[in-house]
Amino acid sequence: MARMSAEERRESVIRAAMAEFARGGYHGTSTDAIAKRVGVSQPYLFRLFPGKKAIFLAAAERCVEDTIRTFEEASEGLRGKEALHAMANAYTTVIAEHPERMMMQMQMYVAVAAAEEEGDHEFGESVRAGWMRLWDTVHLPLGADVNETTTFLAYGMLINCLVSMGFPPQHRVWEGLYPSARTTGRLQK
Repeated sequence: MARMSAEERRESVIRAAMAEFARGGYHGTSTDAIAKRVGVSQPYLFRLFPGKKAIFLAAAERCVEDTIRTFEEASEGLRGKEALHAMANAYTTVIAEHPERMMMQMQMYVAVAAAEEEGDHEFGESVRAGWMRLWDTVHLPLGADVNETTTFLAYGMLINCLVSMGFPPQHRVWEGLYPSARTTGRLQK
């Protein structure tokens, strides 16, 4: 078996960190759990990243980039309502197939709020910069309409909250979402 390069190992740490932080949050996840998931020692983990915060921020960045890529691929060549429905459908499909992405997003927002409360603004700066890249990614396909972009992202946050709280796809709380944003049939447990 070929040995992994440092970059390949770094990538495996980011993926493992996403899964661990998605479940346990920043404060509830140990670097030991991440190292064990990857199959490396903690000292090796800290040769790849200077500390837990750097690992979390790399995982948060990856989470945002994965979501951006989902929206870019779904909306390629589309505009307006066609882009909106394609991106909504792609997102609900992704969170059904990879719930850790949605959970990681939620943990990012909690980590920012906690860090800001403690006077640490680095988390917030990084996550806000990612959010703005996400905003820009959906803004143009939606016709550069601020209201459409706001509504689309608000629906996304509502979907995250409803899924996080465990509302089943057939529950009445889903009825107000446009059909492509509903999770019916995709999030069956």
